[in-house]
Amino acid sequence: MAEESEPAARREIETDFARRMSYGDYLHLDTLLSAQRPRSGEHDEMLFILIHQVQELWMKLMNHELDLAMACLRRDELRPAFKATARVSRIQRQMIEAWDVLSTMTPHDYLAFRGRLGSASGLQSWQYRMIEFKLGVKDEFMLKPHRHRPDIHAALRAAFEAPSLYDEALRLLARRGVRVPEVVLARNVTQSYRPDEGVVEAWATIYREAETHFDLYELAEELVDIEDAFQAWRFRHMKTVERIIGQRPGTGGSAGVAYLKGALERSFFPELWAVRTRL
Repeated sequence: MAEESEPAARREIETDFARRMSYGDYLHLDTLLSAQRPRSGEHDEMLFILIHQVQELWMKLMNHELDLAMACLRRDELRPAFKATARVSRIQRQMIEAWDVLSTMTPHDYLAFRGRLGSASGLQSWQYRMIEFKLGVKDEFMLKPHRHRPDIHAALRAAFEAPSLYDEALRLLARRGVRVPEVVLARNVTQSYRPDEGVVEAWATIYREAETHFDLYELAEELVDIEDAFQAWRFRHMKTVERIIGQRPGTGGSAGVAYLKGALERSFFPELWAVRTRL
């Protein structure tokens, strides 16, 4: 009788998960929600941990999508590549908003538990480093913090030694008959990318003849979207850190705000910005 009295809309809802997979089982929520382990009794340490864990989860998806985008460029499949790069840009928007939440923490709140971080620092985020490598910022020194984890070090080394997203884009241009300097195509991909005047002209050709090269024109704008959002993320990171710790050194031996300001000067796709002056 009890079942018959239930509203019709509820009768088909499953409620017995003794032998079935539930939502929590599928997402491994027990594991996920038990991963926040503050080392102090300070209220805001939970916020600090969660914001960084959320950023790491988004970075995991960014790496996943960048891998797809690069594989698609190698196969000259631009439509699925655009879907992946557009997703990366939207992920970045979420990551930018996360800094707004963290900025509700005051200097007093942070300093109350900062000593419990020891030598831990965001500079050691291997997923962030992986993203930078895939976007073309190569610095072999940044492999060193991960030598104690052979599995992570090997994955980072592979990304460090592989062509970046921009390398794959320029190789695609060359395969399509756009003149890209050979010195750029044959460059040592373990070195950070350096601007080349011939590449500026290659992109200028695509922008001037957008109707002829429309998918390559769209590729250029997708790359600009990624860098634009990444720089906005870097800026919000820097300003959030400055708001909370001022000019103090960061944890783990980093220079803090000074290091983050320096990162703002690094461009992933320099010719795509230079070409706007050329047109």
